[in-house]
Amino acid sequence: MQATPPTPSSSHTVQLSRWVAVISTVGLILLGLLWELWLAPTGTGTLALKVLPLCIPLAGLLKNRMYTYRWVSLMVWLYFTEGVVRAWSDKAPGNWLALLEVLLCIVLFVACTAHIRLRLKHAKLAAAPDEPTIRPAP
Repeated sequence: MQATPPTPSSSHTVQLSRWVAVISTVGLILLGLLWELWLAPTGTGTLALKVLPLCIPLAGLLKNRMYTYRWVSLMVWLYFTEGVVRAWSDKAPGNWLALLEVLLCIVLFVACTAHIRLRLKHAKLAAAPDEPTIRPAP
């Protein structure tokens, strides 16, 4: 018996979560560069180097590697923490940029976790399409 491929709507949600993750990662990179080099620089611009770790997973996200989604969902909390600290310690416009960083981090985390869950769910369904799912009683 052949495994049936996922329905088009389910693969669409996986692809949507993938592109949201890629776009939010690129957004964090651009925000970090613009913030530290032009919008609200905090010195000589060396803090712009903080976006280099975000460039590493970009290739893995574009190649749709599951492992990359897993570790990016953990790494993003470092940028979230920086954004929260700077949102309450910086003056305008730095605090608004920090809040935007926090928002992008949350979007990236949700997109990565949704992507992981959806891909695992679809892999499980593709592996055993004829088995009924058993749900626990409430």
